[in-house]
Amino acid sequence: MNAEIRPVKTAAEIGFADLFAAARQSLPGGESTEALRRDAFDRFVGQGLPNSRVEAWKYTDLRRLVRDAKPLAPPPDSVARTAARDAGAVFAGLDVRRLLIVDGAFVPELSDLSNLESGVIIRATAEALAADEMVFPLDMAGADPVASLNIAFAAGGVVIAVAPDVVVERPIHLVFVTTGGAPAAMFTRSRLELGSGAALTLVETHEGPDRSDYQVYAAFHVDVGDKARLDHVKVTGEGAAALHIATLEASIGAGAEYRECGFTTGGAVVRNQQFLRLAGEGTTASVHQSSLLAGRQHADTTLIVDHVAAGSQSREVFKAVVDEEARAVFQGRITVQPGAQQTDAKMMARALLLSDEAVANCKPELEIFADDVQCGHGTTTGALDDQLKFYLMARGIPEKEAEALLIQAFVGEVIDAVARDDLREALSRTMLAWLKGRD
Repeated sequence: MNAEIRPVKTAAEIGFADLFAAARQSLPGGESTEALRRDAFDRFVGQGLPNSRVEAWKYTDLRRLVRDAKPLAPPPDSVARTAARDAGAVFAGLDVRRLLIVDGAFVPELSDLSNLESGVIIRATAEALAADEMVFPLDMAGADPVASLNIAFAAGGVVIAVAPDVVVERPIHLVFVTTGGAPAAMFTRSRLELGSGAALTLVETHEGPDRSDYQVYAAFHVDVGDKARLDHVKVTGEGAAALHIATLEASIGAGAEYRECGFTTGGAVVRNQQFLRLAGEGTTASVHQSSLLAGRQHADTTLIVDHVAAGSQSREVFKAVVDEEARAVFQGRITVQPGAQQTDAKMMARALLLSDEAVANCKPELEIFADDVQCGHGTTTGALDDQLKFYLMARGIPEKEAEALLIQAFVGEVIDAVARDDLREALSRTMLAWLKGRD
């Protein structure tokens, strides 16, 4: 007699099932969208929250970290909208087009939608879902349970379309802000379609109150057309008790250029997982990520770069500064498919540990199925160089300032990868603010 073994459901998994049963009829979308939601939630139920036995989640055990399912955030009222007006201070004063997503909902009246460039369309994800239009176009994340959970509940976010050959001069700033003090969950799903030959700088910030126990499950789908150029800057500055799980999928066309800079300073538990497909010949992609962590923060950057066509190039650099009892995770994999000859791909992860209790897990990987390639990866982890610190202190620089200078130099490679001067300066200010808080 064979006994069927069923895994015990956690309180969070049971809570998500109850939440879906109660909310599914009120979520936006027609029959096809509703079917996608049902299938996605069934996949999530079959897998449950990922734990350390799942290789892709080896260092971030959500079964342990997610203790309950928060109620869905209500639509932002007048109080929430007022509180969100000054959000996105990281890039305050810059000439950007601000799009405000408050408690998971796009708020057009607080967004800058005037004088849109010809060929640029911006609308709410909820509007596209209500029309039963496809906003789940890619599936690079495969059977990832958190990606499935996002499909099941997604209701907010923004959809941006840029017509071919349109150069958008002003950066678009997506400001995701949580305002409520009560525990809540936000499920956002955004999409960018960048036409062939088009160019755009996209800035994305996430923030919320320190004392609020909230959860953010975000997804972003990006299609970059042939010979297009996208610069993407993301700053994760969530509140001190927040959970932030974000999935980015990007398909990059032939001859296109994709540049990304990620900066994580906030949140109790953060995972930014990214799936990039270099789908055309001559594609160039560069990803520079940095995490500045302290206290008991946990930040996980997981990056999959898939070279599909010949002659493409990618560069990935991850740097973590880890203080006190914080933990930084980097998992990166470069895959070179059989037809992707003459691929040039390199990945490097470095971690700087500022205390004996700090932890860094770095795991870069290569999967190569072609023979005419140049690929490499590496990782280093260590403390501040005592000789360099002594050199600075011997010239009259106090110890804390000497350490700050060395940390700035370490993180500087990531910030320098940003093309625009004004964005680089804003990120430098964010880094300096973190260093000041450490003092």
